Amino acid sequence: MSALNSAPDPWADSLRAPVAADALAMHQLVAATGVLDLNSSYAYLLMATDFADTSIVADRDGELCGLITGYHPPARPDVLFVWQVAVSDSARGQGLASAMLDALVYRVRRDRFGHPVTVETTVAPSNTASRAFFGAFARRHGVPLAESPHFSSALLSAAGEHEDEPLLRIGPITAALTA
Repeated sequence: MSALNSAPDPWADSLRAPVAADALAMHQLVAATGVLDLNSSYAYLLMATDFADTSIVADRDGELCGLITGYHPPARPDVLFVWQVAVSDSARGQGLASAMLDALVYRVRRDRFGHPVTVETTVAPSNTASRAFFGAFARRHGVPLAESPHFSSALLSAAGEHEDEPLLRIGPITAALTA
């Protein structure tokens, strides 16, 4: 199945844009991962409102079990910058992260009238799971993944406890959109 024409089952009916009422659950989900940088509940409220068009949540039976937060950098509307990807313990290993990213890219491209979009994100070198996830996304869509220096550890932590965050640039994704 082309990943850009619909989200794979069984998650298709669970994926949607976030709303303000999701912000606290988004905050809790990120906190529960124990590995993602936890932002303020206010930041998640902004992601669920002002950036809802470039973010996605998975809501199954009233439980928020996944999220991707993202945005268009102001000077580059053809880029979807993926900020955070989180999946609850109860939904891990079921393809949810892939389903969310595919559905989000499809929605962003649809909202852009089918124009190409390039996905960007930063991922620390030691984060092998995220690197594998974004690599699989690039392969699934048949597009290149390029890595370049971006945020140094000195910019992320005064004490140096944060790794560098190189930029991963995936795309552009140009496949025809189908219903």
